[in-house]
Amino acid sequence: MALPYCQAYGRCISTLTAVARSCLSPVVLLAADAPYRLYSTGNKQTVSFGFQEIKADEKSERVGQVFSSVASSYDTMNDLMSGGLHRLWKDRLVTRLQPFAGMRHLDVAGGTGDVAFRILREMREDQIRQQKESDSPTLVQLGRVHVCDINPDMLQEGQRKAQKQQIGEEGGLAWVVGDAEQLPFQDGSMDAYTIAFGIRNVTNIDAALAEAFRVLKKGGAFHCLEFSQLALPGLRELYDAYSFQVIPQIGRIVANDEASYQYLVESIRRFPDQNTFAALIRDAKFSGVSYENLSGGICAIHSGFKL
Repeated sequence: MALPYCQAYGRCISTLTAVARSCLSPVVLLAADAPYRLYSTGNKQTVSFGFQEIKADEKSERVGQVFSSVASSYDTMNDLMSGGLHRLWKDRLVTRLQPFAGMRHLDVAGGTGDVAFRILREMREDQIRQQKESDSPTLVQLGRVHVCDINPDMLQEGQRKAQKQQIGEEGGLAWVVGDAEQLPFQDGSMDAYTIAFGIRNVTNIDAALAEAFRVLKKGGAFHCLEFSQLALPGLRELYDAYSFQVIPQIGRIVANDEASYQYLVESIRRFPDQNTFAALIRDAKFSGVSYENLSGGICAIHSGFKL
C-alpha cells in the first residue's frame, strides 16, 4: 500500500535536512527570471529546454531521456523534493475533479499512476455508494481511467506499482503510450482530462491544450496541476535557493542524476505564470477557466470546461 502523507513526510525529512546543510552555501544562481518562451507555436524553430534553446524537433527526445533516467526513482524524488506535499496537491486535484462511477477519464503524462490510482479509488467508492442506494440488481459500472504517457519507462513503473499494490485488478485501468500533442483517442470520448506536472514538458502547449479540448465530451472538465509562480511575497529567494541548490543535489544523491533535476527546476521557471497560462487555456476554447494556488503558488490547479 502507498504510504500516507505523514509517514512519507517523516521518512524524507532527515534526507532533506542533510542535503540542505551541504548545499545551501552561497552560490551564484542561474537566471531564474529567464523569460517565458511559448513552446513551439507557429513556425518557431527553437524552443525552451530548461534555460537552453534547442531545435523544436529535439525537445521530445530530450525530455524522454530525462524521464527514462528518473522513472525508477520518480515517486521517491517527489516525496523528497516536496516534503511529501505533492500527495496533498494531487489529493486536491482529484477533489476538484469529483470522479464518479461510470466515467471515462484520461490522465495524461501520468505514467507512474499516482493520480490515476486516486481517481480509480474515488470511482470505486462512488460505485459502491450508488449500488447500495439503488433498488436495481444491475451492477453500477465502474468506468475506466486511461493512463497516457509518451514514455514507456514511466508507464512500466506505474504498471509495476499497480501490480504490487493490487490496484485495478478487477478492471478500470488502461495503460497507453501516447503523445499529449497527438492523443490516440477519438473526438469527444472522455468525460474528464487531467495532467499533473506534465504540460510544461511538452513541445507545443497550444497543441496539447487543443488535443485536450478535442477528446473531451461536451461538458467535459479539464484540470491541470503544474508548478507555477509564487504568490507570497518574500519567499522567492528562499524558494530559488532551495530549487537550484538543493533539488539537483538530491537528484545526484538519490537518483544519481543531477542534470535531469537541474532541467526540471529550470523548466518550472520557464513555464508561464498563472494568468498567462489561464489565457492559453481560454485561447484553446475552454470556458469557465479558473485557477487555484496551492502552497502559496508553488503550484496551481487550472481548470476549464468544454461547453
